[in-house]
Amino acid sequence: MHRRHRAPSIATAVISSAFVACGVAAGERVEPWTPAGISSSRFESHAAFDPRTGDVWFVRSSPKFEGWRILVSRCGANGWGDPQPPPFAGDGVEADPWFTSDGRTLYFISSRTRDGTPRKDLDIWRVDRAAGGQWGTPQRLPEPVNSSAQEWFPRLASDGWLYFGSGRPGGHGKTDIWRAREEGGRWTVENAGPAFNGPGDEYEPLPSTDGTWMLLEGNGAYYRVRRDGNGWRPREKLPAEINRNGSEIGATFSPSGRTVLFARDTKGPLSGEFFLWHVGAHEAWPPACPAPK
Repeated sequence: MHRRHRAPSIATAVISSAFVACGVAAGERVEPWTPAGISSSRFESHAAFDPRTGDVWFVRSSPKFEGWRILVSRCGANGWGDPQPPPFAGDGVEADPWFTSDGRTLYFISSRTRDGTPRKDLDIWRVDRAAGGQWGTPQRLPEPVNSSAQEWFPRLASDGWLYFGSGRPGGHGKTDIWRAREEGGRWTVENAGPAFNGPGDEYEPLPSTDGTWMLLEGNGAYYRVRRDGNGWRPREKLPAEINRNGSEIGATFSPSGRTVLFARDTKGPLSGEFFLWHVGAHEAWPPACPAPK
């Protein structure tokens, strides 16, 4: 994760057909999501909702988007609780949490110390949860998934590829979207290709759950990349309703794919805040906290 629009340093098939066309159609809208207990004067971004508990995981940093830490808030009778670090939190900076659909595994990035050696680069990690709900010990993904460069925003697609951003050499530009797959205990890594990557910076790939398209962030803007029978089509930049000021970051889909939750720097006292983009029929997501009686 980085302040990607500056310098490199978070659907099912029932998606509105209007979203496939260029632009945001009538009936779609972007609105703030600023629940008490989560919204603050600091920078909140990169939300992930635990499929098993409903807890919201997110990143909180300074108003200047520095010092990232993953926090967890649980919904209680009085609303969202005081955010706390996860039990496996490490030193260094940590960000970009993402759950598999069964809630068994969480991916994230971290510069935590390993083997007694402080790290400066961000690597991809995963942690599994036991049947009883206890989190295990985080495991760093091996090379060639991780490199001596920065890795960001690991997101597992329905076809088994793990998409992520990386500043490693061999790409089309400054930073690129890459993908990795494990088969027989060995990892294969490849560049995601020119539909995703250009001469600038690309860093946050968010696959739809049905595998037909991807929400891509690069060069300080969101893009849509669609897939048809001939493969991935060239990316299309989303309109100004989404790309308001170039600070949009850390998107996640609702389980239905009809809503996108992302963060935007409001350039005001609240700094980074969450926004909901309703790309299809309106749905009550994220769920109200506390739940209505």
